[in-house]
Amino acid sequence: MIEIDFTGKTVLVTGGAGFVGSNVVGRIVRTGGKVIVLDDLFTGDLTNIDQDIPYEFVEGSVTDYNLVRDLMTRVDYVVHLAARNIIISTKNPMEDYRTNIGGTLNILMAARETQPKGIVYSSSASIYGNPRILPIMEDEGPVTFSPYSVSKLAGENYCYAFYETFFVPVSVVRYSNIYGPKQNPSNPYCGVISKFIMSIDQGISPKVHGDGHQTRDFTYVDDAVDGTLMALLSPRADGMMFNIGSGAEISILDLVRNLNELMGKDVGCEHIDRRDIDNIRRRVLNIERARTRLRWQPRVTLREGLRRTIDWYYAIKKKTA
Repeated sequence: MIEIDFTGKTVLVTGGAGFVGSNVVGRIVRTGGKVIVLDDLFTGDLTNIDQDIPYEFVEGSVTDYNLVRDLMTRVDYVVHLAARNIIISTKNPMEDYRTNIGGTLNILMAARETQPKGIVYSSSASIYGNPRILPIMEDEGPVTFSPYSVSKLAGENYCYAFYETFFVPVSVVRYSNIYGPKQNPSNPYCGVISKFIMSIDQGISPKVHGDGHQTRDFTYVDDAVDGTLMALLSPRADGMMFNIGSGAEISILDLVRNLNELMGKDVGCEHIDRRDIDNIRRRVLNIERARTRLRWQPRVTLREGLRRTIDWYYAIKKKTA
């Protein structure tokens, strides 16, 4: 297992005020590192970052090449998480292009000059579309159903090109439906689990798009952070992609049932029309490459992860009451 230790190292975390990014920032600082957060606060929020940890914040965008280059002269590693998410990307494909593709290219171009020890780029399982074989392996051919998946795949391809052509030490992690503490349900762009928890707590049936039999591979945020930082630190990860998931699938209906049970409620769910982004029927990732090459594996079961997320939700609710 790759030891996550950033003692004496400085890391640039793009999108560091977001859900995943703030968890990454906390882990790096608590393992001895210094962090520079670059975030335009479009969906990020500085309150996501634990207030008891030191970090440097720069408000700005990865679309600003000069800013990116200047920040990268000061760091040893880069965790590139900044992106427009799937909902925003579908509404505004041009902004998706500028941020997800152009911003990633800026990181890689700057890396040619600044020569960081490592970069990890966060991609998405959405690039797989509806796969032929489950669980999905990394060499499954991509099928891009949304502007978001197009841009994330383009970012991946730029990473591979810069690794092969310019020897930039970059690896790729493909996330699957990350959830957990700091995924604020009041954010209209957050994932379904936090939204479902808030609805159930309020006695409102969660809104399920379609029949609810679609499956997803939900990944607890701490496991995703581990996989990301292990890929960043491992020289065996350069030029490679890794699925980061739980390796287990669950239907949305079963997810709602689990949440109702854990929260002591019985509000069922309300079926509503599918959205234009609801075009993936089943998703579960094969995570053997990360297991064997990084010695990474998820440690938090879905049931335990849901319990932790519910506890966090109630703690925040009590704090803000």
